[in-house]
Amino acid sequence: MMSDRDYTLIIDKSGSMSTPDQVGGKSRWEIAQESTLALARKCEQFDPDGITVYVFSGRFKRYDDVTSAKVEQIFRENDPAGTTNLAGVLQDAINNYFQRKAAGKTKPNGETILVITDGEPDDRKAVFEVIINATQKMERDEELGISIIQVGSDSQATKFLKALDDQMQSVGAKFDICDTLTLDDMEEMSLSEVLMNAVTD
Repeated sequence: MMSDRDYTLIIDKSGSMSTPDQVGGKSRWEIAQESTLALARKCEQFDPDGITVYVFSGRFKRYDDVTSAKVEQIFRENDPAGTTNLAGVLQDAINNYFQRKAAGKTKPNGETILVITDGEPDDRKAVFEVIINATQKMERDEELGISIIQVGSDSQATKFLKALDDQMQSVGAKFDICDTLTLDDMEEMSLSEVLMNAVTD
């Protein structure tokens, strides 16, 4: 289920990611880097032709065929600044998946999108709509999984992510494709479990 699948990592680089509120005085950005690298290495085992990585704030930038070594470079090239336009970047990643699917270029088991973010998005409603619309185009539950990992402890963000995890089908989603967890949750799980949860929430 986890191999023969494409992996996309979406990293929040909004201004609040520079907040130094993590263990040892580290910023959310530094902590996100450690988790992202570990996830990238794990994804690489299942998706050896490279993963897709986005960094986003108000706008987003997409990197294709990324190896875990390149992830370090992406973090060096980017600094946290700006807002949290999660809907825009998610829409692009989902559109890309369906375009490749139509062209017969997706992997047999579909795709997993992992989002690392610390705050509430600029437009909650837009994020819900993007995900609901994506589920309407899906043929089966497992083909697309979105896992959102929260860095930091912004309570509004936690509330929003919980709604994504639990309420999508009650507001019109065809499948429940969202799984949300915190970095603390991640420390209690293996990375394989994190990736598995994205698919089989």
